[in-house]
Amino acid sequence: MVLSLTPLKTLLSPRRSTESESSVQKHADATSVPDVPALDGKKGAHHDSDGESSVREVADAAELDPELNPGGLSFEEDTAGGMGRHLGVFSCTLLIVGRIIGTGIFSTPSSILGSVGSVGASLMLWVLGFVLSACGLFIWLEFGTMFPRSGGEKVYLEAVYKKPKYLFTYVFAANAILVGLTASGCIVFASNILEAAGHEATRWNTRGIAVGTICFSVLLHGLTPRVGVYVMNGLSVFKVVILLFVVITGWVVLSGKTHIEDPHANFRNAFAGSSNSSNDYATAMFKVLFSYIGWSNVNYVMNNVKDPIRTLKIAGPLGLCICAALYLLANISYFAVATKEEIVNSGVTVASLFFRKVFGPQAQKALTVFVALSALGNVVTVTFALSRINQELAKEGLPLPFGNKFWASNWPTGKSPFPGLILHMIPSIIIMIAPPPNVAYPFILDVQGYPIQVINLFVVIGLFWLRYHKPQATRPFRVWLSVAFFFLAATVFLLVAPFIRPANGVGDTPPLPYYLYCLVGLGVLAFGALYWVAWRLVPRWLGYEVVQRKEALSDGTYVTVNDYKKIQ
Repeated sequence: MVLSLTPLKTLLSPRRSTESESSVQKHADATSVPDVPALDGKKGAHHDSDGESSVREVADAAELDPELNPGGLSFEEDTAGGMGRHLGVFSCTLLIVGRIIGTGIFSTPSSILGSVGSVGASLMLWVLGFVLSACGLFIWLEFGTMFPRSGGEKVYLEAVYKKPKYLFTYVFAANAILVGLTASGCIVFASNILEAAGHEATRWNTRGIAVGTICFSVLLHGLTPRVGVYVMNGLSVFKVVILLFVVITGWVVLSGKTHIEDPHANFRNAFAGSSNSSNDYATAMFKVLFSYIGWSNVNYVMNNVKDPIRTLKIAGPLGLCICAALYLLANISYFAVATKEEIVNSGVTVASLFFRKVFGPQAQKALTVFVALSALGNVVTVTFALSRINQELAKEGLPLPFGNKFWASNWPTGKSPFPGLILHMIPSIIIMIAPPPNVAYPFILDVQGYPIQVINLFVVIGLFWLRYHKPQATRPFRVWLSVAFFFLAATVFLLVAPFIRPANGVGDTPPLPYYLYCLVGLGVLAFGALYWVAWRLVPRWLGYEVVQRKEALSDGTYVTVNDYKKIQ
């Protein structure tokens, strides 16, 4: 398919190259996106009428106190462009469910059990993961209702850490673009599809299918955005049904009316063999938390959410609770069917092992297809959200190849951030092609988990800072400070414990050193800081100043553009 560059040139040409704040605001009102039919049964507008007053109150507070305005764009400018507000409670709940349920519950219980050594400790980690995720969710609810904009942590870091200007934006961008990947989901989809088809999963056929998966997701959301949301919702419902089937099957097995011998064996003396190494628990907890990642998914797409404050308050807790209940019950089902040794040795196909032992080889192949579709649903959901983060970073003026205006645009449809999708796809493909899949999958999980915890640390510290310095700020939702302190303590533990030598001395990604993923994660964040130095400080040392201006693209999107002018 060939896309003409003429619309692209038209799109990237500014409406006004140097506009004042007031004229930009008027222009935003004149070029706002028209109402579109909503996907949840109601008509979506740029501001949903039912929740407009609460959103307007928060936006006005930011205008009255510039220190509460994250980034360089006003609320109206930041929320302009695209499809407008078209996601309701149903779609947002499924956005969280579809993001959380993906490869984790089907693929990582074996490595988690292998790390901690016992069924009881493994189940406790899944419960603790839910508690920590709930604490994080409540913190993000406070931030998300204070700053109902797309971008998630990008927005919250910008609101708190004003100086050095944009440093945290660049650091967050390095993690979001370089590590915010769907490579692991694509690898799981490819390996399960090959297994279902009866083909050996070689190094290159796995990679080829994985690359095709991410390309499909990018084209789906980039060229047919409305269809993409329907597909995303459908796959999320499908995943819930599959997990319910696993749970119900586990109940039947536990009743003792199947051919599975002694389904209660793993639950007797359930903590026997538990590891004594804090490194083992920290590494396993990273995998559990990665399986729960997605409770903040709505925070990344708030510009597309109808009545965003109310919707976030409902969809966040509801989506997380649904997933936590299914996760715990699914693990119990796995332990009822297979022995500890069988689960540990199952690798990334523990769900297939479950169905093979209960229903036989043919059912195992059928479930393999279901797991593959679940992984596909996760890829589609993650791609949808992370592309919005990339777009928000580009709108903030992040220097990128070909200029940030292209990456901030909704080219070519005017409704979906296709360039942001491409920006997400490129590093994902590189990760899929470079290392061997059997080493890449667990290492990717570890690398993704560590820098996220670093960012979470600064976000929760920012919560305390805002509570102290801005006690009268409008907060539609307030988290208990005890919850925030617990989340802070757990985050610090997760950042320190991986550097403690594990009991086996090698970790779970041999031949790679057990601490390597921590260093790689910190290296990614350090790269973001160096990137900030290169674009913000070096020009100043060379006698140039950064002059920011706002431009409105033809699709209604507003973008910050950085000009470098010689200091007179």
